[in-house]
Amino acid sequence: MDVTFTGDLTQVIPVEDTSQIGQARRVALQAATSAGFSEADSGRVGIVATELATNVLRHGRGGEIHVAVVQGDGTRGVEVIAVDRGPGFNLIDCLPDGFSTGGTRGEGLGAVKRQAQVMDMYADHRGAVVLARMYPKGFGQADIRFGAVQQAIQGETKCGDGWAVAFGGSVMSVMVVDGLGHGDAAHDAAVAATRGFSQSAMDEPTTLMAELNNAMAGTRGGAVAVAHFDAATESLRYAGIGNISGALHTMEGSRGLASHPGIVGVQARRVQPFTFPQATRKLLIMHSDGLQSRWNLRDYAGIVNRHPAVITALLYRDFTRGRDDVTVFAIILDTRP
Repeated sequence: MDVTFTGDLTQVIPVEDTSQIGQARRVALQAATSAGFSEADSGRVGIVATELATNVLRHGRGGEIHVAVVQGDGTRGVEVIAVDRGPGFNLIDCLPDGFSTGGTRGEGLGAVKRQAQVMDMYADHRGAVVLARMYPKGFGQADIRFGAVQQAIQGETKCGDGWAVAFGGSVMSVMVVDGLGHGDAAHDAAVAATRGFSQSAMDEPTTLMAELNNAMAGTRGGAVAVAHFDAATESLRYAGIGNISGALHTMEGSRGLASHPGIVGVQARRVQPFTFPQATRKLLIMHSDGLQSRWNLRDYAGIVNRHPAVITALLYRDFTRGRDDVTVFAIILDTRP
């Protein structure tokens, strides 16, 4: 698969009363239209959004629905994620129809499983995250195992962060950018970086970072990190300037990925990438400083084995600073996206 795609704002719909269930459904249906879904496929998206929003309200004591259009292999899909801070639940018990923790008919998650090509979840005493991805009928194997959440600071309509990912041959390339500050000027810097990445994504990291520095010249600049995974050598090469955080995660622990000081587009120097061997099947997480840095996946038993989109939604729920733009990106490094 040869494809390059960039991220956009995640639509976050609070669900604190019954009127917001309808709002979550409308936003999800708009995403389905944007993704080019047929009427029948859009109907599946509407069912999933309604069921997940209803579950958040009834069983999760309120929470949020996240909606995004996601790139798949050969098509686009719609992602709907339910996020709450309720009492949690037993995952195996809740999937069969007829089981309920709230005195209802217990058909919600069973209905979601029937309508979605991809479903995954995580729950503990801190709450639950339930992921559903829908693709057009006939694209059952389209899912790319990545996750991303991107939100602007409250009061802004444009985000100063950005992310992009590219696949070509055996190589996967990822970039996360954080334009300085927030608002229009930061957004312009992030857009310049994502455009530059789209043109040169497969260049090796030193060259790519130099090209991104040129692409961001004339903007206020920002922090940028790029990661290249080559399935042929099973190695990851990582280069960063500024405060983008990156780490590789396994069940045994994590290893941080270092960046150099500077501002890409303004005061960047030639960057020296770091190489990490035996990276296959590890989880790469990169995020801007809108997310707190003091978190540890080992505090969430088994989370590293969940879909990356579950992981990014969980980190957003528990560690967003709330006073800056935020982007969280995660992907499994594997021979097949």
